[in-house]
Amino acid sequence: MTKWTTLLPKQKRMKFHHLLLFLFLYSCGSNSNTESNTTDNGVSMPNSIGNIERMSPELDAIIAPDARIEVIAEGFTWSEGPLWVENGGYVLFTDVPENKIFKWKEGEGISLYLSPSGFTGVKTDSPEPGANGLTLNPSGQLVMCQHSDRRVAIMDAPLENPASKFTTKADKWNGKRLNSPNDLVIDKNGNLYFTDPPYGLKGHAESPLKEIPFQGVYRVATDGKVVLLDSSLSRPNGIALSPDGAMLFVANSDPERAIWMAYDVQPDGGVANGRLIKDVTEMVSDSLKGLPDGMKVRGDGTIFATGPGGVLVFKMDGTMLGRINPGEATANCAFGSDGYLYITSDMYLCRVKLKD
Repeated sequence: MTKWTTLLPKQKRMKFHHLLLFLFLYSCGSNSNTESNTTDNGVSMPNSIGNIERMSPELDAIIAPDARIEVIAEGFTWSEGPLWVENGGYVLFTDVPENKIFKWKEGEGISLYLSPSGFTGVKTDSPEPGANGLTLNPSGQLVMCQHSDRRVAIMDAPLENPASKFTTKADKWNGKRLNSPNDLVIDKNGNLYFTDPPYGLKGHAESPLKEIPFQGVYRVATDGKVVLLDSSLSRPNGIALSPDGAMLFVANSDPERAIWMAYDVQPDGGVANGRLIKDVTEMVSDSLKGLPDGMKVRGDGTIFATGPGGVLVFKMDGTMLGRINPGEATANCAFGSDGYLYITSDMYLCRVKLKD
């Protein structure tokens, strides 16, 4: 999603402002929610930030009581789209305004993975041109939502040797250009589901470039056809499947209707019985930064969904278990096979250790 400019118009901060704020707080000795250390190159940066709020004892079986929110990389304009790559043991994630994808690996740290990532043309006036959501297809290729190219695309190059050469998977519906695909998920049969809010367009829903009058949830069928699933959501954003693939979840990042929807996936890949599973509109405030955005569903059905105050942890029936709050608006998360939940939160890439 975008950097919450609808909700918090003064929070469109650049990296320099982040640095100034951090240095000010550090010099004042403000460490009530932040611990710091010094990296090998002598740069001081947070080691742990924020807090984990426990709203049910059940959370202790998922996140250990002594778990911390660890900062493992920082300095990004708006981090998004984390993806754990099992074959290699690393995380890919996007910096949407910078039109880049970064890679982080234990023992190696951060490196630039791909640039450009979401806009491959000559010029754009979009403030959010880069790639957003990332996933892998059954063939192991990187698939991404490209904001300013206004498409879902597959990177033609292998993961180990990335290059900005892409094959379009979806860029139109009924002959009209998509808004700016945001997040995506692929089921075991190869159906690709994605959301299409207007955040990659300058002016968003009022952009003169907008060709479709709504913000849709779509499926790309295995034959390549783009099928509209839902046009009723004002800002469809994060999207995920249940572990068995029987349910599709969609976040709506509208401060006036901050909700998550669930749909029953049909045998042909379509959806039915769209229903509200959680409404956090009353949580939306200046003190709880963020809106419903990216999400992932754990094997036991627990939902980890970014929203007001960080990553909300709740059951499929909406019962809240807790919240992982880095203190910044939080975009998305991903499970790693190393036991960590990786979190993109504004200028940070963070992680929290989960229990088996």
